[in-house]
Amino acid sequence: MHEKLLHRAGDRLTHRHHARPSATARTGTEGLVLDPAKIRALRAGTLGPRDEAGLAREVAVLLPHGWDLPYKLKAALQEIIAHLGSEAELMKWLDTHPGRPRLTARIYAFLGVLDQHGGTPEVVRALRESRSREPYPPGLQHVLVPQTDAETLSDLGYRVEALLADGEDEKATALALATADWLRQSLSATPQTGLAGLADTVTRVRTAIARS
Repeated sequence: MHEKLLHRAGDRLTHRHHARPSATARTGTEGLVLDPAKIRALRAGTLGPRDEAGLAREVAVLLPHGWDLPYKLKAALQEIIAHLGSEAELMKWLDTHPGRPRLTARIYAFLGVLDQHGGTPEVVRALRESRSREPYPPGLQHVLVPQTDAETLSDLGYRVEALLADGEDEKATALALATADWLRQSLSATPQTGLAGLADTVTRVRTAIARS
């Protein structure tokens, strides 16, 4: 997750991709839990390693459903964030737990990059130039629409998040990696000031996801 997560998309527990729930991300919130006993133990410093790993997984499974979380779950998550210190610290905490928590933290780091930079004119121009050479990059043939605009990367990020919400971790990972590859290659092929640093950032978060 990236900073300001709780304050995006109309104060929903999510970033802007969730302003439009997908047809596939409708698994519901009935099975989502944040164990109150584990939260109390976390705050008291008495939570054992196994239970902490279980709580981290509960958080990771819950996050992609932010657009539809009931109040009690949002409040419980905010309690965990308050204990850890910030949303950034929550991501660091998730990253210490292998499996779904680590993958979720690293994918949200990538979604943060897409949110911050994906709609800028320089990036959109680079993507358009890339598609003039290769209209449908590998791994994106069935998800990219013909036009490329300021919403293109946002839409891909939303699709990644919807796959996480459906528990499709492998598909979410594959789409995130394909999106990162396309963005990195597009930026690297475009000699524009400032894009080299962004390409390095994308490479870094892409490598982290691949190692999750």
